[in-house]
Amino acid sequence: MDIHIAVEGRHDLAGQIYRQLREGIIEGRLAGGTRLPSTRDLATRLGVSRKTTLDVFERLLAEGYLSARAGSGTFVAEGLQRLPAGRSAQIREVEAARTRTKARVRARPVWEQLRDASMLPRPIVGSPYDFVGGMTDKALFPFDVWRRCVNHALRVQARGRGMYRESAGEQDLRLAVSRYLAFSRAVNSNWEDVFVTQGAQHALDLLARITLRPGDVAVVEDPGYPPARECFAALGAKVVPVPVDAEGLIVAKLPKNARLVYVTPSHQFPLGMPMSLERRVALLEWAEQRDALIIEDDYDCEFRFDGRAIEPLKTLDRAGLVAYVGTFSKTLFPELRVGYVVPPASLGGPLRKARQLGDWHGCTLTQTALAAFMLNGDFAKHLRRMHKIYVTRRMRLLSHLRGPLGAWFEPTAPIAGIHLAAHLKVPLSEATLIAAARDASIGLYGLAPFYVRARPRPGLIFGYGGIGADHIDEALTKLARLMPKLVR
Repeated sequence: MDIHIAVEGRHDLAGQIYRQLREGIIEGRLAGGTRLPSTRDLATRLGVSRKTTLDVFERLLAEGYLSARAGSGTFVAEGLQRLPAGRSAQIREVEAARTRTKARVRARPVWEQLRDASMLPRPIVGSPYDFVGGMTDKALFPFDVWRRCVNHALRVQARGRGMYRESAGEQDLRLAVSRYLAFSRAVNSNWEDVFVTQGAQHALDLLARITLRPGDVAVVEDPGYPPARECFAALGAKVVPVPVDAEGLIVAKLPKNARLVYVTPSHQFPLGMPMSLERRVALLEWAEQRDALIIEDDYDCEFRFDGRAIEPLKTLDRAGLVAYVGTFSKTLFPELRVGYVVPPASLGGPLRKARQLGDWHGCTLTQTALAAFMLNGDFAKHLRRMHKIYVTRRMRLLSHLRGPLGAWFEPTAPIAGIHLAAHLKVPLSEATLIAAARDASIGLYGLAPFYVRARPRPGLIFGYGGIGADHIDEALTKLARLMPKLVR
């Protein structure tokens, strides 16, 4: 019989022929019992080698689509008529069914209720006047040095046996992180205590999965970090927002039955103030009485500007209650996707099991390169350089907010980090201000999305990690000319 098979070019000839024959059989155009041309005849007709058609027939025979009869030839297998009427018809029927009824297979309702990751601020594409938070200045990263570290990691990987690695991360990186934390943040830990993750968000997910059951109470700060709220809610936890004041989380308002408390004590997100020592001690006492886990997110405290560094909660923890979480997204660049957690000793084993069930371990090439970057001293050198640059940007920003923009804004100058908050002193909505600024190609972002219960005082969050000092001057000069038109 004649079979229409189209072969285009000389790429993947066997694959092209295989897919067309298989599709013809499944759709019913080649009925069961149909005799096919010999491999020699088909090869001659299509202008391909006989080996190509032999490979195709052998594959279809092995998969049961064809059957060979000694002395008679090769035939389409019988019984395939029990398949649906045809692939194209089946697809059309499925599409039609979607318009008539709701899908029968659905995710748990909580996944319909959660907000998408796009809830986080996105920068204005093409505008140099963007104050989006959580961004670093990638143009200033020493990629020439990083390239050497990646090449080193490739050589190390090439010498390896090719096997699954330790779920907690590469030993060299865990050693580098433990040394860095001991020197920079006074968090004393053995390298074996450090658990490498795919960023801070991954650490939150792992910790929540091994500690929270559906219905358990998880506390977050209000205002606070939205993805943390969504992470706990996705696991079925009852998320309770607790307000903050000038001293940080108000411990006296914690619910008695909380199983987990997520805090940013060194640099409250997004307002920026540190938690007072009295509140830190009170939080640790509260958690010890209830065997509750405290997740301390120390997300961008490598950059400190005023006064002595405030030591993390982890340094005060004597009862094994605090899981200390950090990330390289705010010190290097977000695409790196590397973070870490120093958990209580009791959670080390469960964390490994949770990681093994997820993706077993992260990218060993990136981890080995980052370990070399840190152990060779390049990480510390980069931090010192960026600290000087961020000091200048912070001062430029504050000089505008306290100077020409002082009539409209009341800034909260944090002692650390790469963003600051500023409340509006005039009756103007965040949405109106943000929209007007966008029309002038200035990216501004409001505080309201970070609140749950508390009625926010209108204000903005100014990220200065990804905007240069000169652009800060230009953008805020434009904003100072715009404000009188908005507030009359």
